[in-house]
Amino acid sequence: MTIVPGDIKTAQLHAYLLGSVAPRPICFASTIDSEGNANLSPFSFFNVFGSKPPILIFSPARRVRDNTIKHTLENVYDTKEVVINIVNYNIVQQMSLSSCEYPKNVDEFTKAGFTPIKSDLVKPFRVKESPVQLECKVLQVMETGTEGGAGNLVICEVVCMHIDDAVLNEQGQIDPNKIDLVARMGGDYYCRASGSSVFTVAKPNTTLGIGVDALPAQIRNSRILTGNNLGSLGNSSSIPVVAELINDARFTEILRTYTHDAEARKTALHQYAKDLLDAGNVETAWQVLLA
Repeated sequence: MTIVPGDIKTAQLHAYLLGSVAPRPICFASTIDSEGNANLSPFSFFNVFGSKPPILIFSPARRVRDNTIKHTLENVYDTKEVVINIVNYNIVQQMSLSSCEYPKNVDEFTKAGFTPIKSDLVKPFRVKESPVQLECKVLQVMETGTEGGAGNLVICEVVCMHIDDAVLNEQGQIDPNKIDLVARMGGDYYCRASGSSVFTVAKPNTTLGIGVDALPAQIRNSRILTGNNLGSLGNSSSIPVVAELINDARFTEILRTYTHDAEARKTALHQYAKDLLDAGNVETAWQVLLA
């Protein structure tokens, strides 16, 4: 499928974009209007864009169906302040309820059952149940268009950040399993970023990886190893020198079983290496592949 924006309806393009660019973190924005009435609404066009100064941007886009704007955007223009509350699994259903398009004078804190607590440096309330709350001053609103579906980039500077101690590990860092974040996908889909969904990928910050192109041809052209497997090997700083065969039961069994069948032996060794790489054991995988 190939899509050129303008060739299909905006609602269709909107759905394809949200299904593709995902998962997206959720900005649970608390604002007040010029008369002090509270509003609470979630937005998934959201991310962090710097730390000095600390900048967050979210976009209350114009409604596709009727080209109207949301109360959050009206309040941002009025007061230039917002609290961005982070959404985890414990509050996802309440967060979703608050997205109902209640009339302007209805308090979503009350409707969704959240506890408003006073902020330190801005007027909008924080959501007590949120694990992280970011008090922000609005620096600028960048309107990307005037038709339904156009974005309104609310550029915010964080002036105060509150983190629930319960989501921190022993080193004082946020533990992904404790904070248990959720993110927005397309349609009615969400994802939960904890447990088996969380994995690590080593950052190649200190040394340059040799690259996939530098892998020996019999490894680079493997019919068994995946792109992820090759990427793990290519992230090594050098090709190791294997001086002797590893003392490993599965490796020994492969050599014994396929003594007279080089192609079958290669396939079995590459499958073993793949299993090792999938488990994050790059060093042993190298030994198997280079033996």
